[in-house]
Amino acid sequence: MAGSGGAAIALHDVTRRFPLKGVPDGVLALDRVTLDVRPGEFVALLGPSGCGKSTLLRMTAGLDAPSTGTVRVGGNEPAAVAGRQGFGVAFQDHALLPWLTVRDNIALPFRVAGKPVNAARIAALIALVKLTGFEGAFPRNLSGGMRQRVNIARALVLEPEVLLLDEPFGALDAVTRRHMNLELQRIWTETRTTTLLVTHAVEEALFLADRIVVMTGRPGRVAQDLAVPFARPRPVEVMREEEFHRMQDSLVLALEPEAHD
Repeated sequence: MAGSGGAAIALHDVTRRFPLKGVPDGVLALDRVTLDVRPGEFVALLGPSGCGKSTLLRMTAGLDAPSTGTVRVGGNEPAAVAGRQGFGVAFQDHALLPWLTVRDNIALPFRVAGKPVNAARIAALIALVKLTGFEGAFPRNLSGGMRQRVNIARALVLEPEVLLLDEPFGALDAVTRRHMNLELQRIWTETRTTTLLVTHAVEEALFLADRIVVMTGRPGRVAQDLAVPFARPRPVEVMREEEFHRMQDSLVLALEPEAHD
């Protein structure tokens, strides 16, 4: 899936203002952001809180609209892609329905879309996220990491054109988060779904992404667009390499407010 320019996701000169009482022009959240994501690419958006990362993700999903500029997904309006269930979305809050089992939570997008439930697809995803044997479990019986695996499986069940992840592991402890990074890399390697990840974690972005887009504090602008040089698949040992630490330190410095003054 690609637009006329070859991009799976294309944001051009995007600005977003939010109305605020007493402020005539509102609050400028995003300022002239241009970003292309190629088909099958994994891009991480990295930046301080309030820089507009999640707003960019919501605009890509058709849940918000730019004040100026354009957003296209495969050359189409995001709303058109959403209308054909072309997005898979996973947020920090897994939002699993507590009265549904693992199998039924993953099946939910089929029912919402009015499509026949594909039992084979659900079984394959349960195996992919390593939850075989937990098909009948309810969310309350699962650990935080297991619930997020269900969340990711549900996001992938309709074979989306684009996967949008907003801090999916932000609520997990450090050990579980690193394990889930390994799991997400494995799942992405098997599916190669075009992915846009919002994260505050530099290590997570470096381990998972093909490219890292660093944003400034509000108003959010693109400060850096950095290719990640590590070959895939990436073992956990890559995080101990000198080049990994050098890039990690550089990105942490890039996130400091004075870096963009």
